[in-house]
Amino acid sequence: MALQLPSEIVVERFLPTVRVQLAAALEERGLTQQRIADHLGVTQASVSKYAGGAVAVEERFLDDPRFGETVERIADGFADGTMDDYEALAELLGLVRAFEDRGPICAIHEEELPALEGLGCDLCVRGLDTDLQTERDALASVRRATRLLANTPGMVDHVPNVGTNVATALPDATDELDVAAVPGRLHAMRGRINVPSDPELGASEHVASMVLAAMAVDPTRRGAVNAATSDALLATARDRGLEPVAFDATYERRRERLEATFRERGSVPRIVYHTGAFGIEPITYVLGETALEAASLLVELVETAE
Repeated sequence: MALQLPSEIVVERFLPTVRVQLAAALEERGLTQQRIADHLGVTQASVSKYAGGAVAVEERFLDDPRFGETVERIADGFADGTMDDYEALAELLGLVRAFEDRGPICAIHEEELPALEGLGCDLCVRGLDTDLQTERDALASVRRATRLLANTPGMVDHVPNVGTNVATALPDATDELDVAAVPGRLHAMRGRINVPSDPELGASEHVASMVLAAMAVDPTRRGAVNAATSDALLATARDRGLEPVAFDATYERRRERLEATFRERGSVPRIVYHTGAFGIEPITYVLGETALEAASLLVELVETAE
């Protein structure tokens, strides 16, 4: 479905439902159809339709106890004259606000507009959250990068046995929890790259450490991807003027050692690699401003090296 505002759900689903329920509640209290019509701001013919079940209602509103409580309160007030139209409107507006804040209106809105899933109220009720948008951008970069890698012929031959991961860090990242990556990594399976799940924050250790070390020296280097080290890949990088920088493969204090290497060099290289150690597979890291930029460079190198 195309873009839909929560106010459309209020008009098209909430309002008919509340009118049907209020009409029934007021009829139970002995009000005539004309008086009911006057209170609801509709014609008597419309009230007849409500009573005859000719108007569809939204069950998710009816299932929420707040809806029934509000209808009963308004019906009692109209019937005994203790509530006027202004006060009834205030009651309904309060219910709408409650339903828009992680309530049934929010649920329906997310259903109609899947891009809002899990985030609808944060946008509609609280407004655009810069931090939330930054997280979404990081996750989107990783998602696009994994799609690029998985759809690139020949890329599967460069996936190490331990798997490939792609990562984008938040601008103010301080640890692995601030880095978006793919849980479980990407693996070569039956001649293709398997992407096990959607990206999450905190899903990487080694690639995230590389990114964090790079960001300490150059905050724009927030993305990285790893691949199997190969002479062909490194030679292709050198041919393009991208001199790969080697580092020790051991894990102990790796992030600190990498940061020291970058600071001594005076900049963060695009290609960083090691040739392995006992129990450690040779790995090459490609760095960029985002996971997508890093993955795009890796794809270019792979396609040229073929």
